Amino acid sequence: MENALLIGLSRQTALDRQLGVIANNIANVNTAGYKADNTLFEEFLNTPAHEDNFVGLDRRVSYVQDRGTFHDFRQGPVEETKNPLDVTIDGSAFLVVQTAAGERYTRDGGLHLNNQGQLVTVAGNPVLGTGGPITFQPTDHDINITPDGTITAVAGNVRTDSIRGKLRLVSFADPQSLQKEGFNLFTADQGAAQVDTKSVVRQGYIEKSNVSAVAEMGRMLDVTRAYTAISNLLQQQNDLQKTAIQQLADVPA
Repeated sequence: MENALLIGLSRQTALDRQLGVIANNIANVNTAGYKADNTLFEEFLNTPAHEDNFVGLDRRVSYVQDRGTFHDFRQGPVEETKNPLDVTIDGSAFLVVQTAAGERYTRDGGLHLNNQGQLVTVAGNPVLGTGGPITFQPTDHDINITPDGTITAVAGNVRTDSIRGKLRLVSFADPQSLQKEGFNLFTADQGAAQVDTKSVVRQGYIEKSNVSAVAEMGRMLDVTRAYTAISNLLQQQNDLQKTAIQQLADVPA
């Protein structure tokens, strides 16, 4: 197969991957705490062309290689909900939640209580405090969450606040090592999570997705146009080959 066709195919493969990432970002534009993904590409040099008509750098055959994706951890816009259980984090910290597969991490602070009085995420995963899952009593009211994550509540007619736990906040030396696992959760290597004492918790607010729908739609249009342009180029190359074969077949023996 001609080099032009192989190079075009490599670029189309990369564009298809990029389109999938963009589509996933758009699908999560309204997901609280969602962090957008972006794609990384690099030049892949193959064995130089052996045709003597090519000289110098023209002998180099350059393909496009999909190197991977990276997370955009910039903080999304903050929206006030006035729900006392909702929290947003000013800083790079993550909430720690307990799942069937072990501890996971999230920026989604849309929290509520389950039937057992445990503080859980939208997906129902218990939010972990420094002492384990955070549980409230049936008579608790006037819940308060301080900037350091300490949670207190008034039980029944008691006038003093009772501590129900303290949100466990963690951060990572290399956030790009985090892997998305679905349900707005991240997973990390064992021991990678570090206690975060710099981030601040804000009660009654929630962090929205940091995806810009307008920007992502613009990127989608650019990718679609590039894919179409390469398709047209490959079709032209195919037509040239077809014409050349037909003309060669017409040459008298």
